[in-house]
Amino acid sequence: MTLRILFVCLGNICRSPTAEGVTRDMAGTRDITVDSAGTAGWHVGAPPYGEMQRAAGARGCDLSNLRARQFGPADFEAFDLILAMDDQNLSEIESQRPVGNATPVKLFTAYAPERGMDHVPDPYYTRDFDGALDLVEACATGLLKSID
Repeated sequence: MTLRILFVCLGNICRSPTAEGVTRDMAGTRDITVDSAGTAGWHVGAPPYGEMQRAAGARGCDLSNLRARQFGPADFEAFDLILAMDDQNLSEIESQRPVGNATPVKLFTAYAPERGMDHVPDPYYTRDFDGALDLVEACATGLLKSID
């Protein structure tokens, strides 16, 4: 059975599409599907932020085919695991949880505790695209080890 994983950040143009692309590329032949969404709808239909695409592309990860979409309550049924990039997004996700739904929602950074980060900093604001990629790669590695 395919494991369905959703990555969620605020606008779905930096962190969550990067997590989607990196995890997709690292997953290889594992039976998983990945997607990403944002808790805000500002960028619906837009590609990932240009600087994020360039940084990911320099590491061989093509994000150009991804498009932003907004998270919604139906995602709880569509996915087996929902991973938030920070506490604010985790709270927004939980506020939309349908009554009786038990889909796990966690912080993505829980999969790389050795990094000592409680969230993935937003490179749209920090401008540290490579640092965000380093953390996303570490979290994706831990996530994939946890499902092997």
